[in-house]
Amino acid sequence: MRTDKMEKYLRLSADVGGTFTDVVLEDGNQRWVGKVLTTPEAPEQGVMAGIDQVLAASGRNIGMIGVFIHGTTLATNAVIERRGARTALIATDGFRDILEIGTENRYDQYELALERPRPLIPRSLRHTVRERMDAQGRAILPLIGEDVRNLARILKRQAVESVAVAFLHSYANPAHEEQTARILAEEIPGLSISLSSRICPEIREYERTSTTAANAYVQPLISGYLGRLGQFLGEAGFTGNLFLITSGGALLTVEAARSLPVRLIESGPAGGAVFAARLAAELNEPRILAFDMGGTTAKITLIENFRADRTRLFEVDRAARFLKGSGLPLRIPVVEMVEIGAGGGSIAGVDALRRVTVGPVSASSVPGPACYGRGGRHATVTDADLALGLLDPGHFAGGTIGLDLSAAIAAIETDVAAPLGLDPQIAAYAIHEIVCDNMATAAHAHVVERGRRLDRHAIVAFGGAAPLHVARLAEKLGVARVIVPPLAGVGSAVGMLRAPVSFELVKSLPARLSRFNPDRISELLEQMSREVRGHIGDVVAPPSLREKRLAFMRYVGQGHEITVEIPVRRLQATDAELFRTLYEEDYRALFGQVVPDADIEVVGWSVHLGTDPDLPAPAAAAAAPVAREAPIDRTIRMFDGARGRWIELPAYRREQLRPGDRLSSPSLVLENETTTFVSTRFRAHIDIIGSIVMERDSGEAGDD
Repeated sequence: MRTDKMEKYLRLSADVGGTFTDVVLEDGNQRWVGKVLTTPEAPEQGVMAGIDQVLAASGRNIGMIGVFIHGTTLATNAVIERRGARTALIATDGFRDILEIGTENRYDQYELALERPRPLIPRSLRHTVRERMDAQGRAILPLIGEDVRNLARILKRQAVESVAVAFLHSYANPAHEEQTARILAEEIPGLSISLSSRICPEIREYERTSTTAANAYVQPLISGYLGRLGQFLGEAGFTGNLFLITSGGALLTVEAARSLPVRLIESGPAGGAVFAARLAAELNEPRILAFDMGGTTAKITLIENFRADRTRLFEVDRAARFLKGSGLPLRIPVVEMVEIGAGGGSIAGVDALRRVTVGPVSASSVPGPACYGRGGRHATVTDADLALGLLDPGHFAGGTIGLDLSAAIAAIETDVAAPLGLDPQIAAYAIHEIVCDNMATAAHAHVVERGRRLDRHAIVAFGGAAPLHVARLAEKLGVARVIVPPLAGVGSAVGMLRAPVSFELVKSLPARLSRFNPDRISELLEQMSREVRGHIGDVVAPPSLREKRLAFMRYVGQGHEITVEIPVRRLQATDAELFRTLYEEDYRALFGQVVPDADIEVVGWSVHLGTDPDLPAPAAAAAAPVAREAPIDRTIRMFDGARGRWIELPAYRREQLRPGDRLSSPSLVLENETTTFVSTRFRAHIDIIGSIVMERDSGEAGDD
């Protein structure tokens, strides 16, 4: 179905989080939102419940939906919680333990009891076969088919569901991996097979093997889920196009998602990055820090010049929260962010040093926080917020979930207050402070690592729990401007509706400029272009697609590359000098000088094909809204932990607020999907597009 035809239909998005599933239905400028508890054992049931909710509210039917865009944490949670398929690895003889050896780097030089994440594939399921390619793709030792058949019989006895095949230098010549896949498919019908030459055809053996292992680990889970979801949708009458959002913030067809499920890791948070980038463009805010806090995790992303930072390598399941190298490396396109276990469901406790701790373990949706009344017994951030009076127990999640205040206080008393001899409200305040401090530490580390200054950024808060905590986070970071946009509680799902369709492929083919072979490189790039178009299919009209080609270049002998954009055409011999010029321009911009007469090599090549980001024009500000005091809905009692006493503060209903309205400080703004807390240090008003804008006096210092 072409894009022009899609625009005549309704658009639907669903973001499956660890605690809540958010659904947004869009018809032109009208939107209906739904928020239901995630059903972790069968996520498709929660998705369908959310769809039913928005369809009932809108009066539409599912047959009117032309595009359904879906993001999910299913792959991420499967890796973190080790709930993936029973997976085997087949490697080149001698490389059985590469997943444990890694790069042999220590992420903490002075930690004697260094911990590393457990490999997704245990040693008992890691196997090798005799074969060998050299770095130029020449077969040094041929693969013997009978060896693979013998191994297939072992895999059958081990009840393996999925297999990752990662041979040495297969990026240069995939013949042995493809031969292995053919034999395994014959011997074990129905086996999921992931080849490193298809998943990550790049140099750096450990990262390539780790990425392929992760793809194989989640493939049966994702494929089964998408199959069940497709069946449910079909039975309900859905006939439109289903897309998945990738970790890079782009849309992927179901077929591509089934073969490359590793690209769905961090898919939900990537929708939030799209949402924040669009808001930045609409408000003409060139530098923002996107803060997404849900029920299970909090995500921090830098958005500059209306684009999120992106990278080709990130880590999941870090053993040390803020230390690079402590997680499982995945080489895929991804929005660069930091994610920590700090959400509404994060469980609080007291450690051996009598310190209050929060997260990273979450109560999720099952059993959920104690106040949900679904069997949860441990104190969580949501329980603390309720005990402090920051949540309205009768209107949480639009009134679909009633909150039990007595259960929340009992859990806080048991887990935190009694061990420390504190009043339950003081203990609740400690939980609230610690989770905000954890997020502030993560945000500060993320920004400083990238050489940025936080005082030049505004914070945009979205996700169910972010608006409630963002004021305190901003105080700790010294940020003077906070924006809570409309539909903040379902921001990631809203962002998915505007994600571009695109696909990126990277392959390694080392090439020195001193021995430049334009024909060989052009053939590779054209082959990659055809492969990328195959992943996108015919869901987008060709004129709307734009191709971009990149070269990953470095001086010979260096360990890391610089990304350089190159022309989209067949290359010529004279392009060697063009490549040098482009590379040295970027190198000089980064390091201030170049290395004279040094040879340059291209390590890898990238082809990216997709639609341009759909960024809105800046909101018109011609007629300044008339300022007035916002209408107060009611008064709420809140415990002021800093002063140790209860106070009365006004509460507003967001749907009653208009541009120009001024809010009291402190105050609460209530809406169906979230609650915003305005602290005493901020002055707040409603801007031209309906955002809650908090601004601190320029003379006020930040808070630690």
